[in-house]
Amino acid sequence: MTAGVVVAAARTAHRPRTAAVTLALLALVLALAWLTLTWGGLAGEFLGTLRGEASFAIVRLRLPRLALATGVGIAFALAGALFQTVLRNPLASPDILGINAGASLAGAFAILVLGLAGAAVSGFAILGALGVALAIHLLAWRDGVSGQRFVLVGVGIAFVVNSAIGYLLTRAEVSEVRSALVWLVGSIGTPPWDRVATLGVGLALLLPLVAAAGPRLRILELGDDVAGGLGLSVQVTRTAVLGLAVVLAAVATAFAGPVAFVAFVSAPIARRLLPEAGLALVPSALVGAVVVLAAELVAQHLLGALEVPVGIVTGLIGAPYLLWLLATSNRGRGA
Repeated sequence: MTAGVVVAAARTAHRPRTAAVTLALLALVLALAWLTLTWGGLAGEFLGTLRGEASFAIVRLRLPRLALATGVGIAFALAGALFQTVLRNPLASPDILGINAGASLAGAFAILVLGLAGAAVSGFAILGALGVALAIHLLAWRDGVSGQRFVLVGVGIAFVVNSAIGYLLTRAEVSEVRSALVWLVGSIGTPPWDRVATLGVGLALLLPLVAAAGPRLRILELGDDVAGGLGLSVQVTRTAVLGLAVVLAAVATAFAGPVAFVAFVSAPIARRLLPEAGLALVPSALVGAVVVLAAELVAQHLLGALEVPVGIVTGLIGAPYLLWLLATSNRGRGA
């Protein structure tokens, strides 16, 4: 059986259910987008904007927030899906392995120590995520990268990075810590349009690469031996896809901070909605957008007068799932 036949079979299996789930998720994204733009009696202003009547609240405040939240959710979700698929481990996620924390550390360092702001801080965040990912890869490499070793090394480095973040906070002034909050928790805020456009350009470059990696990932899911027999270079593919996932997580963190657990929960939720476990990149991306948009609505409008960063809400969603996953894994595998 050739690799083309295997990929074609994987694509055609359960296609109607997959299409229905994808359309349902897209409809949910659109519904959340409508609520984001019109919450608080702004439906008239939104409809007026569609007719060409400028509305400051819609065009300058809510629409860029909607666009950034959607893009960040997609990027984090795809990063998590790629990690979990390549490493075959449900704990393999950039927020669990310390990659997002590396971006947070670099961003906080740029603000608290170097006194930087704006795009320079985002650049430092991307470098921090890439640096931590490279360190994990080098330490986990033993004639290749296995999922278990990669996760264990990543969790260990995450503790080191979080300790460094704690040290920075203890040495900084209270006023400076407030400005670094976005790099510690994750927040959408009210971004300017040029920032949203920059994220859009980044996603426009990265999403075609994710789509191109899809067929190879489907072959890789068959196992290393089968994939190698079908002519796939397993280690090269695994390293390349992990690098792509790291860049996606780094870009998302650079624009919104480490929004917790979006990368971790999106792909598992998408797979549970489908008839069989497997690669589900488009549904995972839509679930990521749903999670961030819903969390943003909760953070902005459903906590009374208290407006909290979106990362706190996603953390409240993801932490119970992590505990449940660990508990069920222990019951299934023994002590």
